[in-house]
Amino acid sequence: MNIQENRSLKSHNTFGIDVRARYFASFATTEEILELIEFKGQSAGKPQRPILILGGGSNILFTKDFDGLVLKNELSGIKEVKEDTHHIYVRVGAGVVWHEFVLHCLHQNWAGVENLALIPGNVGASPIQNIGAYGVEVKNVIQSVEALHIGDRKTHLFSVNDCEFGYRESIFKKKYRGQFVITAVNFRLNKSPDLNISYGTVKQELERMGVKELNIQTIAKAVIHIRSSKLPDPKLIGNAGSFFKNPHVSADTFLALKERFPRIVGYVQENGDYKLAAGWLIEHCGPAEGESWKGYRRGDAGCHAWQSLVLVNYGQASGKEIFDLSEAILQSVKKTFGVELEREVNIL
Repeated sequence: MNIQENRSLKSHNTFGIDVRARYFASFATTEEILELIEFKGQSAGKPQRPILILGGGSNILFTKDFDGLVLKNELSGIKEVKEDTHHIYVRVGAGVVWHEFVLHCLHQNWAGVENLALIPGNVGASPIQNIGAYGVEVKNVIQSVEALHIGDRKTHLFSVNDCEFGYRESIFKKKYRGQFVITAVNFRLNKSPDLNISYGTVKQELERMGVKELNIQTIAKAVIHIRSSKLPDPKLIGNAGSFFKNPHVSADTFLALKERFPRIVGYVQENGDYKLAAGWLIEHCGPAEGESWKGYRRGDAGCHAWQSLVLVNYGQASGKEIFDLSEAILQSVKKTFGVELEREVNIL
């Protein structure tokens, strides 16, 4: 059991925030998890230190050092379990890089995750966030989730219904936050693709590419092009992708906003509510009258010039500086539009 003390987490979060973990270790088997969670790093009579399970670090903002045990999930493996007439069933280790899994599916001609190409992070984080992009959410292809309970040391199997998936939400993110270690995700993928190009930007990119034959590979290629053109590479500029969720409002609220702001962007939902484009809201208000948050920079913390939803670390920003910028944006949007944004990124 190799447990390091006072370990920098700068290389383990895509914001590149240089905070430290009191204790740090990685695990590649369930047996190693069980051994590590027994270690709390406390003396007799003192309270147990907290445990943080870390995947790719792509959806987290550290605002301070972590006075506990950080465990890096490195559970690997992509295994075809069974198949039937229409589906392939695949078990994937939680530590597998999400995009590498997508590429594997494309190579095998397994359909269902092509619209989710190039999303950062690991497979284990995908059900926690219910990741989604371009008309597809991961809940559409998840069959079940395997997770080890830190308290009872037993592995539990969660069906799709058990996971209580919502918009960038799941039972693991709220009700069971910090209680489970996701060890594997079981996917049900399609032999015959149900191609989804409902998002206009995907259609436009496919047309620009001159695609003659539509398939999962060309859709994934279009999505990769779009994401690469809109979102900064965290290897070059620290970021966690979309920092805010797109807010949902009632139809009456949307119509009232439409009267005041005729160009506001919103999409009607199945229940009649509207999903507003948070990026549009952020872009159309700012730190001062006539200014926009888009491209705004305060020291090394900024709102990216390409995409207003993305907050960035241009080098030496602290987590608190990025958090404070996000708070200023939240207040600005609320003051201008009367709409409350919610952070998608986890704050620690």
